[in-house]
Amino acid sequence: MKKLTLYGRPACHLCQDMELELQRLAAEFEFELEVVDIDGDPALLERHGEQIPVLMGEGGEICHYFLDEVALRRYLQPE
Repeated sequence: MKKLTLYGRPACHLCQDMELELQRLAAEFEFELEVVDIDGDPALLERHGEQIPVLMGEGGEICHYFLDEVALRRYLQPE
């Protein structure tokens, strides 16, 4: 099962939108989603700042700001 990490913050509407889209896609693809609040970690806050949400896969960034469904589907395809 592939792992996804969504970096963002609770009061971010773009972060909430991306999380909802990921939940919708969970019915089609099997993946583990971890949602991380960057405000709880100074290093993450410095790294991502206002460039959130950021969706990461095991090999790096998949997309940021808005869900790139094409890139995500490519990442989630079975090998």
